[in-house]
Amino acid sequence: MAWARVCTSCWRQLAEAVLPTSAGIGLEERTPLLHPAPASESAGPSVLRGPGSPNAGFFCPSNGFGSSDSLPEGHGEVGLSTGHSSPWGPGATGAFWPTAVLLADLEQDARQGECALPGSAPAGLAPLKPEASLRASPGPTSCMEAKVVAEAGTRNTGSVGPEPESWLPPHHGRPEAPEPRRGQLSAEPEPPSVMLLNGDCSESLKKEEGAAEPPRENGLDEAEPGDEATGQEVIVIQDTGFSVKILAPGIEPFSLQVSPQEMVQEIHQVLMDREDTCHRTCFSLHLDGNMLDHFSELRSVEGLQEGSVLRVVEEPYTVREARIHVRHVRDLLKSLDPSDAFNGVDCNSLSFLSVFTDGDLGDSGKRKKGLEMDPIDCTPPEYILPGSRERPLCPLQPQNHDWKPLQCLKVLTMSGWNPPPGNRKMHGDLMYLFVITAEDRQVSITASTRGFYLNQSTAYHFNPKPASPRFLSHSLVELLNQISPTFKKNFAVLQKKRVQRHPFERIATPFQVYSWTAPQAEHAMDCVRAEDAYTSRLGYEEHIPGQTRDWNEELQTTRELPRKNLPERLLRERAIFKVHSDFAAAATRGAVAVVDGNVMAINPSEETRMQMFIWNNIFFSLGFDVRDHYKDFGGDVAAYVAPANDLNGVRTYNAVDVEGLYTLGTVVVDYRGYRVTAQSIIPGILERDQEQSVIYGSIDFGKTVVSHPRYLELLERTSRPLKILRHRVLNDREEEVELCSSVECKGIIGNDGRHYILDLLRTFPPDLNFLPVAGEVLPEECVRAGFPRAHRHKLCCLRQELVDAFVEHRYLLFMKLAALQLMQQKASKMETPTSLENGSLPSLEPKPEVSPGPEVGSEEESGSASGLAKVKELAETIASDDGAADPRSREVIRNACKAVGSISSTAFDIRFNPDIFSPGVRFPESCQEEVRDQKQLLKDAAAFLLSCQIPGLVKDCTDHAVLPMDGATLAEVMRQRGINMRYLGKVLDLVLRSPARDQLDHIYKIGIGELITRSAKHIFKTYLQGVELSGLSAAISHFLNCFLSSYPNPVAHLPADELVSKKRNKRRKNRPPGAADHTAWAVMTPQELWKNICQEAKNYFDFNLECETVDQAVETYGLQKITLLREISLKTGVQILLKEYSFDSRHKPAFTEEDVLNIFPVVKHVSPKASDAFHFFQSGQAKVQQGFLKEGCELINEALNLFNNVYGAMHVEICACLRLLARLHYIMGDYAEALSNQQKAVLMSERVMGIEHPNTIQEYMHLALYCFASSQLSTALSLLYRARYLMLLVFGEDHPEMALLDNNIGLVLHGVMEYDLSLRFLENALAVSTKYHGPKSLKVALSHHLVARVYESKAEFRSALQHEKEGYTIYKTQLGEDHEKTKESSEYLKCLTQQAVALQRTMNEIYRNGSSANIPPLKFTAPSMASVLEQLNVINGILFIPLSQKDLENLKAEVARRHQLQEASRNRDKAEEPMATEPEPVGPPEEASSQPRVAKDPSPSLQG
Repeated sequence: MAWARVCTSCWRQLAEAVLPTSAGIGLEERTPLLHPAPASESAGPSVLRGPGSPNAGFFCPSNGFGSSDSLPEGHGEVGLSTGHSSPWGPGATGAFWPTAVLLADLEQDARQGECALPGSAPAGLAPLKPEASLRASPGPTSCMEAKVVAEAGTRNTGSVGPEPESWLPPHHGRPEAPEPRRGQLSAEPEPPSVMLLNGDCSESLKKEEGAAEPPRENGLDEAEPGDEATGQEVIVIQDTGFSVKILAPGIEPFSLQVSPQEMVQEIHQVLMDREDTCHRTCFSLHLDGNMLDHFSELRSVEGLQEGSVLRVVEEPYTVREARIHVRHVRDLLKSLDPSDAFNGVDCNSLSFLSVFTDGDLGDSGKRKKGLEMDPIDCTPPEYILPGSRERPLCPLQPQNHDWKPLQCLKVLTMSGWNPPPGNRKMHGDLMYLFVITAEDRQVSITASTRGFYLNQSTAYHFNPKPASPRFLSHSLVELLNQISPTFKKNFAVLQKKRVQRHPFERIATPFQVYSWTAPQAEHAMDCVRAEDAYTSRLGYEEHIPGQTRDWNEELQTTRELPRKNLPERLLRERAIFKVHSDFAAAATRGAVAVVDGNVMAINPSEETRMQMFIWNNIFFSLGFDVRDHYKDFGGDVAAYVAPANDLNGVRTYNAVDVEGLYTLGTVVVDYRGYRVTAQSIIPGILERDQEQSVIYGSIDFGKTVVSHPRYLELLERTSRPLKILRHRVLNDREEEVELCSSVECKGIIGNDGRHYILDLLRTFPPDLNFLPVAGEVLPEECVRAGFPRAHRHKLCCLRQELVDAFVEHRYLLFMKLAALQLMQQKASKMETPTSLENGSLPSLEPKPEVSPGPEVGSEEESGSASGLAKVKELAETIASDDGAADPRSREVIRNACKAVGSISSTAFDIRFNPDIFSPGVRFPESCQEEVRDQKQLLKDAAAFLLSCQIPGLVKDCTDHAVLPMDGATLAEVMRQRGINMRYLGKVLDLVLRSPARDQLDHIYKIGIGELITRSAKHIFKTYLQGVELSGLSAAISHFLNCFLSSYPNPVAHLPADELVSKKRNKRRKNRPPGAADHTAWAVMTPQELWKNICQEAKNYFDFNLECETVDQAVETYGLQKITLLREISLKTGVQILLKEYSFDSRHKPAFTEEDVLNIFPVVKHVSPKASDAFHFFQSGQAKVQQGFLKEGCELINEALNLFNNVYGAMHVEICACLRLLARLHYIMGDYAEALSNQQKAVLMSERVMGIEHPNTIQEYMHLALYCFASSQLSTALSLLYRARYLMLLVFGEDHPEMALLDNNIGLVLHGVMEYDLSLRFLENALAVSTKYHGPKSLKVALSHHLVARVYESKAEFRSALQHEKEGYTIYKTQLGEDHEKTKESSEYLKCLTQQAVALQRTMNEIYRNGSSANIPPLKFTAPSMASVLEQLNVINGILFIPLSQKDLENLKAEVARRHQLQEASRNRDKAEEPMATEPEPVGPPEEASSQPRVAKDPSPSLQG
């Protein structure tokens, strides 16, 4: 990549020329290039911009405002910085990273066909131009204006005066940075894990009660304002773009905005995507008659400047170029066709947002301003209304009117006359095409070196001579325009529509997302698809003869890229991510081919289950126990689980990322009942025996064991982060061998000299609850819960999250024990003799040590807090071993270490030996004591899972801290806490016994549904293995009938009889011995299947299901059949036809074989992370939780740019980033920007997670709120109705999140004066809130108030009074008489009473005087939009707190006081010991000074 190749010294010289450096800084070997601003200066962000270029990129500029025209007033002129003497001050944001995104690049890996081989990394991974492909108009496109270079130098904390705005987070990703300290738990789960948290009204009300908890800090210890950020230095280099004129044949010249950093190739891509030049692919660009090199940067082109004219020159075709051209034309013709998304190919996926917003939200916002009360049709479809039992499937994929494709051609395909014979080749013929136009004219076309022309061939007669009209066109589109008027008209309309679509609807996703339903589609002729099916197309390799990608080399080379500074790390992470997503796609395609029987085995003579395959440089093996390898571990069951465990190991070692240690690319694919493992191939491994190659570890589970010093050294570096103990084992010759991993982990040095580790299936310690060992007794908690239980295999491991949580828990215990002993010492002896390294006494320590675990934070008393601070001092002193600590203090630490099972007696350090309890592994006599301790530690960990993690999960669910909505989100929530899915039965038992059983009803239903579908999936897997390909759809539909249909005796439809009978006779003669009967599946009955499901639930999950049929299950547990269908389809990869199924009919089965459309692979793979971007994101979240919205917004913008750089435009984490940005912009009052970001978040969530994923439902709700705030009422309603429909389909009505959704819908309907409809939704919300939060909760009080307001608008004052009284009672009991909420409610009651009395008087007057009564006009309150929006904000957890000037003064004083208190501890904290964790105390929101009001985000709320 161009900008990464500039050497650091050049950057430094350039920066020094531009930036004044300050003398007070150069304390490190690297001089930072930004001087901190004087503390007196304001910290307003400065806005840096290139000249007048609109920002049309995929990302927001760092200042967070979309384009230069939407800057808020207070920000000065574009290009000026506000509040800084120099535009280069520390607040100078507005830096753009060149982004890694380009449509064409993502849709079809770089059309120019450069292969992503390591040598061409800079070229192949060029930052391609993002805007080009996005612009609907032919206006000038903007380019990246400024580049940022980061130096990994660290500043000396506290050496320079406090800086008002610490701009960058400390960074843990550098090789030289100390590893993140143990005990850091991030404040929120990582973005990729889908947490369903929403704004929580009770949180914000708690805030008013004064019971706010301080936000838990995340693992980044984000620097406070006034303190220097340790970490990257940032140089912002202004890079002015300029515009050039493009002259293309046949169209008017137009100008294009470019940047010197770009490559010539990027202009090519722009032209291939523009509406008027999209039909050209084979051309070069000329400046003053000289051709520009494809891969040169624009700044290196001599004479290229503002206003230069670039001429588009048509180049002669080659076969490769002609094929690329035809493919490009086909892509243009298919650009609106969703069939690729339904078929799950080429990383296409579905999005339906545009159906509900009617195009782009931004424009309609401007159009519809002022039309607040337009008449709107608000009535939702019947099935969306509360109480409806109907759950239709068809609305899931509404038919988009753009999809009725405009037919440009009937057929475009390769001709049967290809390839040209030798004599025609010498005339320049490259290939022949056959076309049937929309007017039914059949023509043959020659692609020659000069272009395309008609020839005289017919289907049966070859005549290559040109036909009339003798028109030679360089572009196929121009030729077709000549011969078909319909093509000309429709192609133009199609391209107009194509460029109007939102880019996020058409960019390819990084990994394939499959849809579990699809409409009946016409199967159209498609030459490119046909060609792709029969060539092993991977990118464009078939154009580069004989070359397939060397996946192993690519995967390992990208890991070896340098990573010293930010640009290098970005380039490296981007390369790693790109290769991984390509590898996952190729491995998936290969695995499907292997199972379908299209790949020849490398050991064809062995039986099928033992065969192995190599395809496209990837090694494939099936999940069966070959040669009794896993005999002692559970046979085939163990062989099925091992690949998933191995993948987890690979994921973990990749995350630790030790230089010099290599893992294999690994993908696990489940398809048609088979599990296939795909791995990259170690160079040379196929040429030698395994015995010779393995130089570390064991190939026979511990009988023969070898070790190697280099491996020990490399693995030693992973042992601390992975908590793996270095230990000794005995081999078959009774020799002691030292290992730093489990014995199964093998080390092999490849022919490339790299050190590989493989078979990482036991990276983590065994789970003793599922591993009965003779003579070992588990702790009492385990025995009480019925453990140990024998599982089907002996490979049950604890999850990494559990190991981390357990160590975290022990660390807390260690601190408390030591603090207690110190207190006792102090009591016996009044002063502390401990001498400390920085000379200050520990008792002066002002900083409370906040515990890392959330549950414990609130329990710490201030006394013990200073005690813990002392312990930390001590531990650091002893660990540094400078003899400063006295013997008694050492004793304290030693005792605490011993009590918690630390392997060191001078510092807290817990590690596990993964070989304990491994069958066949023996330990030397000398280690017996260590082995005993390790066994105890494993028992404690197993008990910790049962006594802390599972109850913690249930408590979080009761408090609605997590809100899973379907099986996948429940599984995610369990895994984050380290609870394996095999504990699902235990979780459900605990839910059943919970005192708050009713409030956990949704968790119970989701859990039961998950348990049933997982058990069914286990049965389905073995069921499918006995089905041959021709019977697949019949077998799957039969299984679904047995599983879900009420029809009592479904009959399987075998393939058509007359075919079968002939085959049968033949087959009897030569049936291979031992072949399974391929029709065994046909005899399954619903009774048998449900009996097996209940049995599987008992055996696997230890849970008793009380149901014998699907109808009983639905009745007993309150499940929905449509939800079960969705869950089983997603888990097994089945795709079914989009239509209404009559599950409950007792007269005919619900499914026929025509309803099963496809079966997709279910893929597990490693998803590499963008570490720098993630740190920025976490810091931004932390800032926002502290109330520093602007700084948070800047950090998150920065994170967004970095995410874009690594992942491209589409990724789960970018989605989280956009959502948070949208929320921040909304809180800061920039509705347009909020709308734009949230629209991207919705589109991305639909594309990357699925159209009905719980996360997508959340995104729809947020978007509806921002639409309402922007006065787009009808759009807001249709989005809310869509969200409600999806939630009904995914779970049903009875979910706590439904109360929030219905409150939203009710409020919007109230705003448009649809009172009766509004009441239906609000009263349902009230019922759901009462059930899940208890009748006395503040949420319920708010719900009562909302209902009362609607009754008031209807003038039904009696009902209004009744509801408001309920609310008032709750406020009074919960908050007390004097609370603001109670007073508000009391005022409102008075007001209602007055209105009711006035109404009664009027009625009496009418009764007395009849029609002559003198009636004063009644005041009925139609709700104002502002009041509705205010209520919407409250229920969505966004609270604005007005602050008076006096409050501001108090806040500032408080902040200053805290800074002084922290100063002492700050200086010492530079040398951080990895063991200790110490999140900063949180300052109150300082934002107040720059904003008239402070907004509360619903994140752990904070006392203002």
